[in-house]
Amino acid sequence: MDPDENPVKDPRCSQFTVMKVANIAVNMLIFIVTLALCNVLHMLLRPYSQPRIISEAIVGFFLSNLPILRNNFNEDAKMALGYVAEFGMILHMFVMGLEIDPAIFTRLPIREVKVACTGFLLTFLLSVFVIPMLQLSYKPNFEFDVFVSLILAGTASPLLTRIINDLKIGKSDIGRFLIVTAVISDLISILAFTIGYIIFDPRDGFAVRSINEVLLMLGVLIVQTILAAKCIPLLMRWVDRQNPQGKLMKGSHLIVSIASLVLVCSFSPLIAHFNMMLSVFLAGIVMPRDGRLSKLLAGKVKYFFGLLFFPVFMFWVGFEVNFSEFEVRNLLTWASIFFLFAIILVGKILGCLISGALLGFHWQDSVASGLLLSTKGHFHIFMALLAKQRDIISPSSSIVMVLVCFLTFIYAPAVVKNIIKRARKQSPTQRMALQWLNPSNELKIILCLHGPENVQSAINFMELTQGPTEPRMMVYVNDMIELTDTTTSTVARGEGMDAMSITDEGILEMRENITNTIQAYVSDQSEGIDVRRLLTLCPLATMHQDICTIAEDLMVSLIILPFHKNQQPDGKFNTNYLAFRNVNRKVLRHAPCSVGVLVDRGLGSTQLSRETQCISAAIIFIAGKDDREALAYAGRVARHPGVKLTVIRFLLDTNGNNVSSRITRARANTTEFEEEMKQDDEYFTEFYERHVAGGNVAYMERYLSHSGETYSTIKSLEGDYNLFIVGRGGRVNSTLTAGMNDWEACPELGPIGDILSASDFSATASVLIIQRHKLRGKLQGLHEEFSIM
Repeated sequence: MDPDENPVKDPRCSQFTVMKVANIAVNMLIFIVTLALCNVLHMLLRPYSQPRIISEAIVGFFLSNLPILRNNFNEDAKMALGYVAEFGMILHMFVMGLEIDPAIFTRLPIREVKVACTGFLLTFLLSVFVIPMLQLSYKPNFEFDVFVSLILAGTASPLLTRIINDLKIGKSDIGRFLIVTAVISDLISILAFTIGYIIFDPRDGFAVRSINEVLLMLGVLIVQTILAAKCIPLLMRWVDRQNPQGKLMKGSHLIVSIASLVLVCSFSPLIAHFNMMLSVFLAGIVMPRDGRLSKLLAGKVKYFFGLLFFPVFMFWVGFEVNFSEFEVRNLLTWASIFFLFAIILVGKILGCLISGALLGFHWQDSVASGLLLSTKGHFHIFMALLAKQRDIISPSSSIVMVLVCFLTFIYAPAVVKNIIKRARKQSPTQRMALQWLNPSNELKIILCLHGPENVQSAINFMELTQGPTEPRMMVYVNDMIELTDTTTSTVARGEGMDAMSITDEGILEMRENITNTIQAYVSDQSEGIDVRRLLTLCPLATMHQDICTIAEDLMVSLIILPFHKNQQPDGKFNTNYLAFRNVNRKVLRHAPCSVGVLVDRGLGSTQLSRETQCISAAIIFIAGKDDREALAYAGRVARHPGVKLTVIRFLLDTNGNNVSSRITRARANTTEFEEEMKQDDEYFTEFYERHVAGGNVAYMERYLSHSGETYSTIKSLEGDYNLFIVGRGGRVNSTLTAGMNDWEACPELGPIGDILSASDFSATASVLIIQRHKLRGKLQGLHEEFSIM
């Protein structure tokens, strides 16, 4: 043929190309419609607190089983869909392993392990006994029955974690307990799958492998584990050093890192034909969880899952679950659904009840734990469909197993809602204050910060507050950052404790510096404090709601708020955080626990130590519940060897003949006033015997007749102390503070706190104003604390 001549185009080739492009376009349109419908249905189901997987499953089942789509979806598209599902499950298993702390093997959480093992074992044994009667496989096969039993005994920890965090109980004791228990149950299940895969070959009817194959797999897995545990961390640390936080990661470093991870994770599948999903899970467990690269990979994979993979996965499940093959008229089919579902619930609930009884849990919490630990997810659905693809079970049996998995997470939101309902029913009468804290229980505090200027005062507050090393003190250091138009553009969806994360370099650097400073103090000078970091990132109008919600979920006893003014070196206050004044007011009004406002005027300019006397503090006690709470806090300060504490009690001089004294004596006949005076005397007497009588705390009394003398007495203390601890108010008919409210500059501090924090008072005396938890319900019939911890 002459090269200058145009070749004759084959019309069949052009027609084939057009049809192929049309098929691709139609398939893309189907995926877009699937994603859109998932979002719409999720919004419709949101009032019922249903997890996103429900809407994804409904849309996937409905669309993929429409005859017009099922009949016209070509084989290439179905095969590509299967590859996407398998690739997604590999990533899912890798991230799942990456998020498991390898220290769990050396520092086992005993209670969680007991509950997880008991529930897993009972469910497994019950399954092995019942499943052979259901005839799920084509022919009797004990190895397959064990395989199904492992599926039923496991727990979908990623899905359960999503449900718990979405329903806002992830920070509570029961939420954290369930997440850890689910992870352990998942870990046991997948390790059992791994052992089974090494011994039996599922591709050959679960035939027992030869000794050579078993040894080869074990040897390769050991080498892979060593590479993942020793070599990969070195690479990740190098990449983290070369790419500091806040800067874009270099593309070449990212490519090398991902290639190294793929090479290590593929080591055992390539050499010993080990399963890829199990391989990446085992490699992920021993890889470091911390570091920028690990967090980046986990974050990107989760974003990919939420945006694309989960809807596509359920669409693929819908294609594999062909309901026309479901044996509706077969009684054994419905019996299989019932018994499989019953096995899961009975095994998990019974296991949680037994272990819960041994650990002293409430039976309601044990039942709720059993129901939630029964949750199955994507991995279990994938394994059920894999059994059908390998011709081990019939399509109808595969549909049965998928439906059973689906049933286990439908009721999960209702169970969580019941937990929340019981917690909130009890919450108004839950006495979350220092005064009522059991000495054997851990003290939990939320310590809020505006920025770096509050860090040193926060560290000194922790130093003053920490008691003995056992029980420990848990401090949640919370950054209060206003969500403005500027910061909104740098916000991304977060995971776990933080609902949102921020990518602004300045804020990231500030938070990292705060974390490093606090961790340095805890590591060097404190043995009894555990610190966790929190972030409240929202508009100021709703910031109090987030803080109160966190406090309620974490069941803390005290929230510490920084004063909305910061003192400058010249002694004057600046107004950089004036907008936070309303946040403090609202927290004081709505907090589910006691609240303290810290006015820093010198507390943050020094480093307190337990070795030398470094601060002189005073607690002013007049009367009322807030003063008793302040006295309870002063009891912790009194144990600090570097603090010289003085208790100053203001008493009413009833011997005088002034009008206010006569009015007070008349009011003293009221029941409420008498009860308050009785509680004040009893609590102060207890404090006196514990701290003052032994000589650890100095004591002074001042007899006063009216609020004018109160003011002058407080002014006379100027320059004597570095820290004042006072109650906000809460006094019944207190003559000693009567009328002070009329000229308060900051009413949220109370009359005494307002005087002490005024600009005309000492510029070197910090003030801690404490308000006791405001009980909003009756104390009669108070239930035991709602916690399984």
